[in-house]
Parts: sequence; structure tokens; C-alpha cells
Amino acid sequence: MRDAMTREIWLLLDSSGLGGIESHVAELAAGLAAAGQRPRVAFLTDFGAHPLRDRLDAAGLAWEALPGGLRALAGRLRAARPALLHTHGYKANLLGRIAARLAGIPVVSSFHAGERPAGAVGLYDLADRWTAGLAGRVAVSRQIAGRLPWPAEVVPNFVALPDAAPGARPLTVAFVGRMVPEKGPDSFAALAKLVAGPRFLAFGDGPERAAAEAAAAGRVAFRGAVPGMAPHWAEVGLLAITSRAEGLPLAALEAMAAGVPVAAFALGGLPELVSDGVDGWLAPPGDLPALAARVAAWAALDAAAREAVGSCRNRPR
Repeated sequence: MRDAMTREIWLLLDSSGLGGIESHVAELAAGLAAAGQRPRVAFLTDFGAHPLRDRLDAAGLAWEALPGGLRALAGRLRAARPALLHTHGYKANLLGRIAARLAGIPVVSSFHAGERPAGAVGLYDLADRWTAGLAGRVAVSRQIAGRLPWPAEVVPNFVALPDAAPGARPLTVAFVGRMVPEKGPDSFAALAKLVAGPRFLAFGDGPERAAAEAAAAGRVAFRGAVPGMAPHWAEVGLLAITSRAEGLPLAALEAMAAGVPVAAFALGGLPELVSDGVDGWLAPPGDLPALAARVAAWAALDAAAREAVGSCRNRPR
């Protein structure tokens, strides 16, 4: 036991940008370090400069890149002998389980994604779920756990509460996330045209950005990708989540911790987090007019009422 406590805990992912999984891994690594553990974030592919690396460096957390595929990963695990390998994401889950077994290292896989992807990624997803029995299993929501052929512990995503208490909320609605089809940036653009009054901002980048900008027709200010939202929550009054599928989005947790309420489609773990009409708003999945009505209801509140809804910062659980 004492030997295991002095060895590292590795967090493995395959990542070229900064999204929900990357933010989760950064929070988890920081939490492990605060608890006296020795986390190390391992990148399955070396994509060069990476915002997650910058975030880890700023926090004084260890990381390394492990290009070379399965054989290189297994060899590095044999040499380093971490106490545990914790994998995140389709590819890291699949290769990490095999490499850990070859190296004789205990392995746990986390399941984050609420979407059902198509094409090659869909095959990764299928293989990931059906080989989940080779590892311990953690899911971020009950819905995701229910899709696995084996039982999984449900451990919701988490964020640290900021020190500063939230203040008055501006009349601004934001999208935060990757601009990919499952996150619905096109739906956010359509939402902006349905609700008059608030200002609309979008933080994030991806292949759907150009189409979303064109669809928004000037109603949304696109800020691009940012290393983290902490400096930006003060200019956001409401987070709108227009996804087509979700797990338990880190953006929602970060927003609520910062005193920013959420309006979203009732997907994945969001109904476990947001109480409709109490600390946020939920609309039936895909019902954009219903979501627009909820955003309009928030916009119609006076400043004091909007700030009262922002007291949701103590709700993340």
C-alpha cells in the first residue's frame, strides 16, 4: 500500500485541443495533487503546442507525450510502473486498456461522451463500450452508464468553486464549447435570431464555426477558442447549451460555479444538475422554440432577479 501511494497515477488521453475531457483531466490532476497523490497526464499523440499543456505547466502538474502507439505506451508503463492508469476518450480507452494489461498495470476507463457518433469515430465508440469489461469503469452520468454492457460507477464531473462571489449578471447569452455538429453551434446561431434583446457570444472553435457564423448573420460575436473561461464568465449572463447529445458538460458546471445559470436541452446529465425554473431552464431535446422561450424569460427578468438566479453557484454536486 505504501509503495502504491508513492507511485504516480497516470491520466491518459488523445487530444489535439481543449474541450470537456481536457478540462476534466486538468481538474482531476489538480485534485489528486491537492490530495497528496502524484498525477501525471500522458498524451497518446504528440500534437505539439497544446493549451492543456500550458494549463498543466501553470499549475505545476507533470505531463508527457507518448508518440509511438501501443508498443511504446506499454513499454513506458512497464518502465514507469504507475500505481494506476486512468484513461479518457475512445482511443485512449482502447489502447490504454491493452497496454496496461501488457504491462501489468491496473486500469480504469472514464466514459464522458453522450453522443452516438457515426463513421470511424462511431466504430471507436462501439469498440470502446464493448471492451469496457477489460477495465474498471466510471461514467459521468447515469445515461452514459446505462449504455455500457457492464456496470459502471457514476461519478459526475466536478469543478472547483472560485474564491470570488458572483456579481450582477449582464444581459449576455453565451455558447461555450467545440464547434462540432453534436454541440449544436448552428442551433445557437438560430437561437440568437429568435431572441431579441440579449447580446450573444460564442467561445470555441471547430469545423462548424464558419457555417455557424454565416447562419448567425451578425447576431453572435464569435470569440474563438480560449485557454479557459475563468477570465470570461464575468461578461456572461446565461450559458445556453444547444447540444444534440451530452454527457455532463464541464461548461455547465463551470458556469454555475461562477454564478452563471444555464438554459439547455434536457440531455444526458443536465437534468441531474439543473432544476428547471429554479437555478436554470430546461427545454425538451431539440425543441429550439421552447429553449428560445426560456432564454427570453431569463432576459425579461430585472437585474436583481437575474443575480438571484445566479446564486446557483452552490448547486454543482
